[in-house]
Amino acid sequence: MKNTRHFLALAASATLVLAGCGSDTETSDETTAAAADSYSISVTQIVTHASLDASIQGFKDAIDDAGLDVTFDDQNANNDQTVVASISGAVAAGDYDLALAVGTPMAQGLAQAVSNIPVLFTAVTDPAGAGLVDTLAEPGGNITGTSDANPVEEQIGLIKEIDPEVETIGVIYHSGEPNSQVQVDWVKEAAADLDITVEEATVINTSEVQQAANSLDVDAIYVPTDNTVVSALDSVLQVGESKGIPVYPAEGDSVANGGLATYGISYYDLGYQTGEMAVRILVEGEDPATMAVETQQDLLVYLNLAAAERMNVTIPQAVIDRAEPDNIIE
Repeated sequence: MKNTRHFLALAASATLVLAGCGSDTETSDETTAAAADSYSISVTQIVTHASLDASIQGFKDAIDDAGLDVTFDDQNANNDQTVVASISGAVAAGDYDLALAVGTPMAQGLAQAVSNIPVLFTAVTDPAGAGLVDTLAEPGGNITGTSDANPVEEQIGLIKEIDPEVETIGVIYHSGEPNSQVQVDWVKEAAADLDITVEEATVINTSEVQQAANSLDVDAIYVPTDNTVVSALDSVLQVGESKGIPVYPAEGDSVANGGLATYGISYYDLGYQTGEMAVRILVEGEDPATMAVETQQDLLVYLNLAAAERMNVTIPQAVIDRAEPDNIIE
């Protein structure tokens, strides 16, 4: 693409030399502007699941709404670190104007490999802890983006509100994902304040998720925004429904897919927010080094009444009343 821009610039210059008139200058300016409005963006995703897919759609819609002419190159690592490294190297060697990394491991891969273009991330819980930025306010390098840091304290509080008798909560997560470990720490802090005991079950791949869920002897299961576990959510739901253990995901898309309830953000909106950051970088020339990492402040209640019935849970009317109708699955 940069070669294309170079060719267009040369063509415009040739037009000026040959014609040397005002109308041709105007034509040249229009050609240069058209070239400057054409971009190539690499979109890299750690794994496929509903929330990450929604964030990508939001990102692309924001760019489309801004009227930019963009070619997207989509790649998926399928939760394989070897593929993450391969994709990251290809992005570094490619001819892109900007790269988007979706998920913490993918963002870490691009951060290590790519230094020649701006990099944005989304769906990253702890960007500073993951080594992606110096600070949230001043990232300091060529990478910034949006964090999906979930409101764990409110989520654990919601579990207690729905079931005041809950005494133990199980958490399933990938032991090697920093994004997940920080959430487990948050869960422990929030649960301690409510006199709830936390039981952990760790996995390293999706094939272990069902066994991990089966190992839990708890009153409720909490599923953090862990890419490995969320991509195998059906296994957790199967265990929860068979044992009558309610499953509380950390994000709304997993509630729509069978989880019971949560406080959460909209991943589509988070992706859209990231797309707006991309527009500011590409069109307005903003520097990622000084663009603060952004979050969402509006928390939404997501409920799945059908799942509640399958898990033998009665959701209080006060909780139902706080949810937007569009966020309630009947």
